[in-house]
Amino acid sequence: MTHSACRRPGLELLAPARDAAVGMAAVDHGADAVYIGGPGFGARAAAGNSLEDIERLTRYAHRFGARIYLTLNTLVFDHEYDEAVLLAHRAYEAGVDALIVQDLGLLEADLPPIEIHASTQCDVRTPEKAALLDALGFSQVVLARELTLEEIAACRQAMPRARIEFFVHGALCVSYSGRCYLSCAQCGRSANRGECAQPCRLPYTVLDEAGHTLARRKHVLSLMDNDQSGNLAELVRAGVTSFKIEGRLKGADYVKNITAWYRRKLDALLEGELSDYAPASRGTTRFFFTPDPQKTFHRGATDYFVHGRQDAIAQLDTPKSTGEVIGRVLELQKRDPQSILLQTRSELANGDGLVYLDSHEELVGLNVNRAEPAGSGRTRIFLREPLARHPDLAVGLQLNRNKSRLFAKTLEGDTAARTLPVELTLALMGASLTLTARDTSSNVTVTIDLPFAGEAARTPDKAREQIVAALKKTGGTVFAAESVLIDAPFVPFVPVSILNGLRRRALTALEEALVAHHQRLRPLTREPARIAPAHLDYTANCANKHTRSLLKSLGAIAVDDAFECARAVSDAAELMRCRHCIRHTLGLCPKRNAQDAAAKERFKALNGGTMKATPLTLVNDKGEQLIARFDCRACEMTITRAARASQSTKISCAKPQETPSFC
Repeated sequence: MTHSACRRPGLELLAPARDAAVGMAAVDHGADAVYIGGPGFGARAAAGNSLEDIERLTRYAHRFGARIYLTLNTLVFDHEYDEAVLLAHRAYEAGVDALIVQDLGLLEADLPPIEIHASTQCDVRTPEKAALLDALGFSQVVLARELTLEEIAACRQAMPRARIEFFVHGALCVSYSGRCYLSCAQCGRSANRGECAQPCRLPYTVLDEAGHTLARRKHVLSLMDNDQSGNLAELVRAGVTSFKIEGRLKGADYVKNITAWYRRKLDALLEGELSDYAPASRGTTRFFFTPDPQKTFHRGATDYFVHGRQDAIAQLDTPKSTGEVIGRVLELQKRDPQSILLQTRSELANGDGLVYLDSHEELVGLNVNRAEPAGSGRTRIFLREPLARHPDLAVGLQLNRNKSRLFAKTLEGDTAARTLPVELTLALMGASLTLTARDTSSNVTVTIDLPFAGEAARTPDKAREQIVAALKKTGGTVFAAESVLIDAPFVPFVPVSILNGLRRRALTALEEALVAHHQRLRPLTREPARIAPAHLDYTANCANKHTRSLLKSLGAIAVDDAFECARAVSDAAELMRCRHCIRHTLGLCPKRNAQDAAAKERFKALNGGTMKATPLTLVNDKGEQLIARFDCRACEMTITRAARASQSTKISCAKPQETPSFC
């Protein structure tokens, strides 16, 4: 990654951090920005960090001009409001560059002069919502992951000031973010409060209205993982300038690997078809491994809706990591020592983890105790358990590797180095020896003086070589010496110990100067904005009086409490709204089957004799029932609980297709 003059907005690679150490690893591996949770109010409650650690990370990142964003992106209750505002000020004092916010009520507070970014929980799917957040002063807005390139471009046209951020990798939520209440409804753990229990990853049996089983124990709400690595240039042309990697609960191995993967992808584009753009931070990153997303936790890959609706976006068989295809079973040796002979695509190692789908289409794991090359692209493996525990292993069965011990071991070590180009000039002026260090990517310069009675070297050429060699020894720092200049009437003899001391002092001072030089972007001002007059229901996520006041000032007639604030919720309440469609996944979409007479008849036979998208019932292993309803005109699916004998009406909900939205 190299820095060049920026003729267009810088392209930002935005990486997640579970903690400060992972954040530093993200910076080392080429991240232009890192988002991380603080001591509270982050949408990943299990990934909080102290402000001391946040400050340590900001200083580390700011040397490279990389930015740190704090996630302040949960709904905030009235009794927490002052605490959340105080956290915003303390984060600013710690050097944070932006706050990622969901709760619009925080805009009513006296916030520090810091950029405000819109969280994915803000549910930005339309140009109208994008324009509203731009007017409210959001500097960067995460668009919904479900949008197409055309819809992204339309949002870009509606936002004259704010930048667009878009998720390019990682786990996908089946519901529009900010519109999922299933976890809260079932067990009181709110996704909007950072406590999602992930009921969408459970298996469900799917029944039609007549009670016929359409799918048995399938993960119909569990999606494959997002992978936009092949669409980066198209996303830029649509208006995206920040490429976000999901994964604030993931470890350093995931962050290193995926950040490096996208850094290389973006750098190739910056040196090619996107050469009129520049990276959003400084420095050159060298990698000591080959990044490969297939070797890190993933549930398969989909580019979701960027190019329109795709046939395969759900991972029906498992929510676990599916790994990379490694080979097929050639032979099972069931006598001692028991072993499996595989035709393999790549080398296996002792300690690798393999998986396969059994006869019930469940993912089953194997632990490789020993792997021996068998020639001709074959490998014989010996397991840690007897083959009798795996009755579904058979000749021809495909095996995937979801744990590469050697790759994991590689990622435990030093896998990248990020450096800044520095020009060093040694000058002799009277009785003073000075060393000037200039970071050529930012032009930040420092000079160190040392009293020194210089004498001309007896062998000038040898002395020059010694000076250059000593000053170029920048190992252990973030700098790489581009050039060493000598500005003196003669080549002086300078002891190596003095040169080493000058170099260390100059580079330490330059590092401090770079941190001090870092400029936070100024926040956008708020502009006049209005929304269509409406009675907003719980999906407006109003959890405090400040949010209610703001929404009413924008034109809302009345604003209901957030789902999380209600003491009781109607069974009719919409718990999810999704662009993913179970009917489409199971081949039961009326639109797709209306093409010819034969297809229609086949569809009717499977759909109770009708071409309508009738509701489906989802039943989990506890017997809990959900109802999936389908709005084919909007091409959306909603999820509610199945009706019970006793219903509360604390929240008055319209029918799913009539649910009001303030944009």
